[in-house]
Amino acid sequence: MARMYSKARGKSGSKKPITQSNPAWQRYQPKEIELLAVKLAKAGKAPSQIGLYLRDAYGLPDVKTVTGKKLSQILKEKNVLPQLPEDICALIKKILNVTAHLEMNKHDEPAQRGLILTQSKLNRLIDYCKRTHKLPSDWKLDKTKLRMYVE
Repeated sequence: MARMYSKARGKSGSKKPITQSNPAWQRYQPKEIELLAVKLAKAGKAPSQIGLYLRDAYGLPDVKTVTGKKLSQILKEKNVLPQLPEDICALIKKILNVTAHLEMNKHDEPAQRGLILTQSKLNRLIDYCKRTHKLPSDWKLDKTKLRMYVE
């Protein structure tokens, strides 16, 4: 994906496998995978961390090909999906880190610009999440309580 305020195109990412069928060597049943995902979510892992763990530790290439449902959909059905989407939490953490840096280095202008860009990205993401009903339409980001959102 291209960056919004520069000409850079970003890094290329990995691609999903072309085949949408369950691999023949796969030995786990959909119920087992759902139970593993819920167990990991209750342990405090984010959905992307759960997917990586299932891939690396259990050799599961894709949750959706085996279960027929996305990982976030499974977690939502079991009521263990975090209230805030993971990407919003990541941007809030980044804002907190840059703000802490700017308290010690008040004249760091590139960091100030980076903070402005990150805040605008967060606002765009919040608008998108409201449009797609991942967040309630009346949800507001309280700038004074940012630490509370990521803890």
